[in-house]
Amino acid sequence: MERERTGAIRAVLIDIDGVLTVSWEPLPGAVEAMERLRAAGLPLALVTNTTSRTRASICSRLADAGFPVAVDDILTAPAVTAAHLREHHPGARCLLLNAGDIQEDLAGVTFVEPEAHADVDVDVVVVGGAGDEFGYAALNRVFHHLQRGAHLVAMHRNLYWRTADGLDLDAGAFLLGLERAARVEASITGKPSEAFFAAALAHLGADASETLMVGDDIESDVLAAQRSGITGVLVRTGKYLPETHRSAEGTPDHVLDSFAALPDLLERPASDSR
Repeated sequence: MERERTGAIRAVLIDIDGVLTVSWEPLPGAVEAMERLRAAGLPLALVTNTTSRTRASICSRLADAGFPVAVDDILTAPAVTAAHLREHHPGARCLLLNAGDIQEDLAGVTFVEPEAHADVDVDVVVVGGAGDEFGYAALNRVFHHLQRGAHLVAMHRNLYWRTADGLDLDAGAFLLGLERAARVEASITGKPSEAFFAAALAHLGADASETLMVGDDIESDVLAAQRSGITGVLVRTGKYLPETHRSAEGTPDHVLDSFAALPDLLERPASDSR
């Protein structure tokens, strides 16, 4: 079931992976749906926990696929993480564990070499997206730094994501182990943190009550947005699983088969918004 929620939507937040694309291939009807949103003049931002690419790289990939996007439309967990580190840990020596080169979006942050041993001073451990870099040696190195007092900052808690080959394990699975072993709690900078959605709203200059968030992750995308006062739309693509939907602790405002159906939802009269 969906929650009954009415009111004019004047801005849209859109997850990328699993909503617009899977393995960077456009999902059916996604390009056309975004073109319709552009034609309607709706301000929009693409908000993603993707940590393997810079904003410029993401924009280039999406534009090549036909999506009408610009770099300024994209807000990533790494970019928000950089702002968090500059504000809360100015001048800190940071160790980054992440798959992919995102240094361009981490301007103003000081990083030590990834192979830094436990005797190298590290103030903050920053965990991004999982990949081959998350081997035993790297995780154990992070564990040692946490034991020595380093703060733990994570770009997200995603347990898995959808690829062309199915669901792949993500950093959240490793993060749970690090937190429990080191007896620390990570500060989360990407979705589902309230700070991330606040940054997205500020980016668009939009009020939460007039903004809609569409995503494939019921917890990190949809329910988290609703806790910030944003209308939440869940799509049955990407990482969507019926059992996760059924067991969730909240109910999306709307559930759609795919992003392709979003323009029609936005064009419905308020009295028929469900």
